[in-house]
Amino acid sequence: MYIFPPPAGSLGRIRTATAVLALTLALAGCASVPPPDDSMNRAQTQLQGARDAGAADYAPVDLGFAQDKFQQAQAAMAQRKYADAANLAEESRADAELARAKARLGAARAQIQSKVQENTRLRSQGEQAAAEQQQQQQAPPAPASSGAVPTQDMPAPPSSELSTPPSGAGFQTLPDNGQQPASSSSTQEVQP
Repeated sequence: MYIFPPPAGSLGRIRTATAVLALTLALAGCASVPPPDDSMNRAQTQLQGARDAGAADYAPVDLGFAQDKFQQAQAAMAQRKYADAANLAEESRADAELARAKARLGAARAQIQSKVQENTRLRSQGEQAAAEQQQQQQAPPAPASSGAVPTQDMPAPPSSELSTPPSGAGFQTLPDNGQQPASSSSTQEVQP
């Protein structure tokens, strides 16, 4: 096999064409990254949403990371480092989204804690009211304050009054045939 060297004039043209192609690709590569305005706007919107959700109270570290990265993205935009600006804006958006989620979680936990405390307070009041009611049911009733004399049971009569009544006085039994007994007086005394 024989290898033929390239013609003398064509070697210079190949080097020139390669250099032009490399320069064209380099210029095209720089010009192909547009400013990441959309990424910057999304990051800014997420930051504002995180602030509105209370991330400053519930997730200050994550909110701080998001704000720092957004500021770095703005600085990269000013230096026309659009690829870096786009990456930093996306990181800022992700950190802001995390801060917003943590803020919502923190707010929900605070609300749950408030409800638990309210339930505990109400349960304590209910138990206290039940105990007071039970004590009132066990205590003797207080006398009426209207000035009326409280009613009392009647005392039992002495044993002498319970003895057998004298003959002819008191209850009389009727004969079985329905006739009334003969009595000299028309009025009879009835004792209880």
